[in-house]
Amino acid sequence: MTEEEKKKLKRDKTGRVIFTKKMRKTYTILFPMMLPIHFKIIQNIMNHYGYHCELLTDTSPAIAQTGLKYIQNDMCYPAILSCGQMIHALESGKYDLDHVALMISQTGGGCRASNYIKLLRKGLEKAGLDYIPTVSFNISGLEPNPGLKITLPMIMKGAAAIIYGDLIMCLKNQTEPYEVNKGESQKLTDKWTDFLSDELLHKHGGTSTKAINKNLNAICKDFNAIQLDGKPRVKVGIVGEIYVKYAALGNNNLEKFLRDEDCEVNLPGLMNFMLFKIDNRIIDIDLYGGHKLKRMVCKWLFDYNTKMQNLFCDAIKNNTHFAVPSKYEHVKELDKGVNGYGNRMGEGWLLTAEMLELCDAGYPNIICTQPFGCLPNHISGKGMIRKVRELYPNSNIVAVDYDAGAAKVNQENRIKLMLSIAKENLEKEEAEKKAKEATAK
Repeated sequence: MTEEEKKKLKRDKTGRVIFTKKMRKTYTILFPMMLPIHFKIIQNIMNHYGYHCELLTDTSPAIAQTGLKYIQNDMCYPAILSCGQMIHALESGKYDLDHVALMISQTGGGCRASNYIKLLRKGLEKAGLDYIPTVSFNISGLEPNPGLKITLPMIMKGAAAIIYGDLIMCLKNQTEPYEVNKGESQKLTDKWTDFLSDELLHKHGGTSTKAINKNLNAICKDFNAIQLDGKPRVKVGIVGEIYVKYAALGNNNLEKFLRDEDCEVNLPGLMNFMLFKIDNRIIDIDLYGGHKLKRMVCKWLFDYNTKMQNLFCDAIKNNTHFAVPSKYEHVKELDKGVNGYGNRMGEGWLLTAEMLELCDAGYPNIICTQPFGCLPNHISGKGMIRKVRELYPNSNIVAVDYDAGAAKVNQENRIKLMLSIAKENLEKEEAEKKAKEATAK
């Protein structure tokens, strides 16, 4: 693109390049990876609606270095990684820089995550790539772009993708460590991810209550048929800042590390976080005022997603022997009197509630993943460990900081120390169980 062509690009009053309808037809939109199952389905939905989206899956160490090159090193670690991943992709030579755009989510809240897109633009400017459009994906009306239109059918398909992704992730985590025939869980994950992606491309495919209920039950039956060895494993839950909690790039492949240590991983799903965010919008309007139509839309979204979550829980309960994750209303109730509901920055009170949920569900061994310097996590995560231990004396929690300067070996050593205690507790529980069975005979 020539300098003259760059000057002709449509910009708003702040100087950002606007993603136009014309660009939508010819541009490739890149966005960073967080949840492999969920994001693959969402990518396919976006492509179905006429966008050409590509999910960035590279997790090489060079990404953090690229991020540090263009983003201040005292910024949030997820910002360094997500922005670094996108700029690294641009510098790879794989893409036509005259026909590529970058997309990142933006909540609009007080967390630094709302400013990632601003940091990305500064990084692009420093790299000499400030003519590349940066698109904010949000439902708050922030930074509108004519080339990106989020419609109600897209939102419904996105909600379906979240509930499907949560179910597959939940069942995979409860079967993979125990499977007799290794690889079965991954095969089913791939099978259903592809099937659901295809079904959601139809006009109303996969989004009606009937279709979602049918698919959820079928997925549960498939995973329930996997032959398991029944050997007791250490059960470990993961909580924390949303990106570091889910993204392998952000937590140094924490899930794989735990599986290599022969653990069962419990990763709370994305739906409770979505309900938490929608609930907050409704509360804000009730307390501080706002458009009635916006409240109606938020209430409809909350009720719709709650209905999907109910179907999700019923499907596991009625078709499997697996543990059923707690519904949002129960998770919120667990936190009553523990962490105030007014604490809504970032993951807010939900982070503490997820630790309580895990302990309540039999996963007392918890890793609290937090970017270094993340205030919401240090308050609602690390800062609430003592309170959680008071309520659940058998809880075994470790807070691990993730940062560009943190050594992976030090992180893993801290986790291994927690796991050594967890293994001792498991051996003690199994010995007591056998003693009771022997006495009963």
